[in-house]
Amino acid sequence: MSLLPQLSPFTIVLIPFAGAIAIAFAAGRPGLIQLLSWLTAGAFLLAVWGLAGAVLTGTVVEQAVWEILPGMAIAFSIEPLGLLFALLASTLWILATPYAIGYMTHGGYGNLARFFACYAIALGAAAGIAFADNLLTMFLFYEILSVSTYPLVAHDGTEKAKRGARTYLVLLLLTSICLWLPAMVWTWAATGSMTFTPGGILAGHVDPVAGSILLILFLFGTGKAALMPFHRWLPSAMVAPTPVSALLHAVAVVKAGVFVALKLAIYIFGLDYLKTLWSTDFVLYVAAFTMLTASLVAMHQDNLKARLAYSTVSQLSYIVVGAMLASQLAAIGGGMHMLMHGFGKITLFFCAGAIYLASKKTLVSELDGLGRKMPITMTAFLLGALCVIGLPPTGGLWSKWHLVSGAFDSGHGLILAAYLASTLLNIVYLLPPVLRAFLKPLPEGESAGFKEAPWLCVIPLSLTALGTIMLFFAAQGGYNLMAVIFDGGWN
Repeated sequence: MSLLPQLSPFTIVLIPFAGAIAIAFAAGRPGLIQLLSWLTAGAFLLAVWGLAGAVLTGTVVEQAVWEILPGMAIAFSIEPLGLLFALLASTLWILATPYAIGYMTHGGYGNLARFFACYAIALGAAAGIAFADNLLTMFLFYEILSVSTYPLVAHDGTEKAKRGARTYLVLLLLTSICLWLPAMVWTWAATGSMTFTPGGILAGHVDPVAGSILLILFLFGTGKAALMPFHRWLPSAMVAPTPVSALLHAVAVVKAGVFVALKLAIYIFGLDYLKTLWSTDFVLYVAAFTMLTASLVAMHQDNLKARLAYSTVSQLSYIVVGAMLASQLAAIGGGMHMLMHGFGKITLFFCAGAIYLASKKTLVSELDGLGRKMPITMTAFLLGALCVIGLPPTGGLWSKWHLVSGAFDSGHGLILAAYLASTLLNIVYLLPPVLRAFLKPLPEGESAGFKEAPWLCVIPLSLTALGTIMLFFAAQGGYNLMAVIFDGGWN
């Protein structure tokens, strides 16, 4: 770890933005665009991992950039939860880069400079969210993330793509500006601070009634967490090319949403203060409702990407529920599930894109016998599905174990039942594509023979699938990183 450079947080955030500028100037030169994309993702990965050693030893890494008013500044700091999010994003980005290159090239897409520049900006915005020292900084980069991903969702240029992108952007901006922004200003007025602090900043400054209203504004204002009824942007965004879907669902956008939910619970409200608020249970049961309802909707989606999209809506609520249980074990489980779901879901979307490139199939009902032609892709799909479901030998087992244990220890029987019911529903909608692919014969008239997607796509999906297995054995690292928040090793 000491061999890696230790840069300041703001410098790390700027790396993807600088890469995006370079990529934009390389328009019309595909080879240079690809090289710059690789270099940017690699530099970002090394820079983020260079911070890990300092944070794990309890060192506080802080950087103030601009103090606008007392208690209102653009500033960055590195803490365990933010580091976990940044490590996830940077690691998956380096794997998503060759996949995106292979997919966009073989798919015949144009405007590659714009695509990869926006891709880089989105990762820079995710880093800004991860390293934000306060609500204002987080809000700024949260909005940059929303705007920068709009061209990605609309990349196809069709009317359907533009319509889906408009729904995506409008819902995310409306929720953040109309709900999160007033809550942030209210918090600053009541406490004189917006700084993330272990144990929260609201207790003693905001009474439980006002605190309950703030919780509703913040959590529903975090539209990227996809709580119903503000979830429609996520299925609408499925019109985007598959590398964008992977970015939205596993690397940056939705992970930013649940990261914000966890960060607010731990560092603005504090778990003890959350227990005093009536709206904690309200948000908890809305999240549980979202978790179950989205699973039921996913069961009836024949379009593979739509099925995976509603699966993401459900899985995000696992993490929001973990935050609202207001217990250390559940919060740790939520952070771990952010990591495990990231690897599992990016694998599933990578596989969906590979299936489309190799066979032009988009429906679950079309996958009969495909495992004979695409055994690598469908095996990877199985491992990704097992991780999202929470079954061995994948890391998803441990994150769901801690979430379920947190619900049990908190005495929330209904939430415990919801977790278990949703997990059973995960099996119902994620395993049929695999069973069809391996157990059913090929459709009549379709020739057999090995026909995988381009290797630039197959290798990344194989590595992320392998990552789900590695996390089964390395899950203790994620647990320890989250536990540092609560055991006094970092503050």
